[in-house]
Amino acid sequence: MTSQNAAAGGRLAGRRIVVTGGGSGIGRGVVDAYVAEAAQVTVLERSAEHARQLSADHPDAVHVIHGDATCPDDVAEVVRAAATSGGGIDHLTCGVGVFDYYASLRELTSADVCAAAEEIWRTNVLSSLLAINIAYPSLRAANGSVTLTLSASAFYPEGGGVLYGSSKWALRGVVTHLAKDLAPQVRVNGVAPGGTSGTKLGGLGTLDQDLTADRVDGRDQRITAGNALQTLAEPVDHAGAYVYLADPAAARIVTGVVINTDGGRI
Repeated sequence: MTSQNAAAGGRLAGRRIVVTGGGSGIGRGVVDAYVAEAAQVTVLERSAEHARQLSADHPDAVHVIHGDATCPDDVAEVVRAAATSGGGIDHLTCGVGVFDYYASLRELTSADVCAAAEEIWRTNVLSSLLAINIAYPSLRAANGSVTLTLSASAFYPEGGGVLYGSSKWALRGVVTHLAKDLAPQVRVNGVAPGGTSGTKLGGLGTLDQDLTADRVDGRDQRITAGNALQTLAEPVDHAGAYVYLADPAAARIVTGVVINTDGGRI
């Protein structure tokens, strides 16, 4: 999908949206969906390669800034860029995350636990808190909204180890607390995707993790067998929930909600 395919009359037409971590995986699927609904999207992306590809695919509808979502200066830059046309930012989507590749607390040293916990909390939780903190004045001016990216791991002991799962559980708390704290001007919600094919979350540098074959063999089969619909989800399958929550008309009275796009758990 390219920006040339965006419908001028889409449900998000003219909406100014910031996405952190929108260069790959579910984040990229969400950016594509926002563009298709005619939003004006500004993305903060850490990977230079993904940033270049995103710019090439959406040269008109997406402004891409290469930076780190845990760096206040980089986040402030993307917020300023999105608001240059005047007014505020209509919506913020936070999609930055790293994975723990099922690391077990039983197999880690105490030094590993301290370093890995700090890394995963900073990336998965602090990045969202920081983006909301910096974007809040602009979101408030526009009566805007926020969507955080959680995971099925925020509800069930699956799809990761305790480090990853606890970071996503923390984001459930962020949704609940900020939905009250930022009301009535700003809505705060989340999407909790289940296992998704075609996603390659980076591992923890503190644990020297990478995407080796033994970590991902059979993953698609496990995803399909693990949900009620027996479906192998792709990034595009989650995008509709994000579009709905960013739509100020359709989701006008929706806040403090997490939509589970996980194929069903019964």
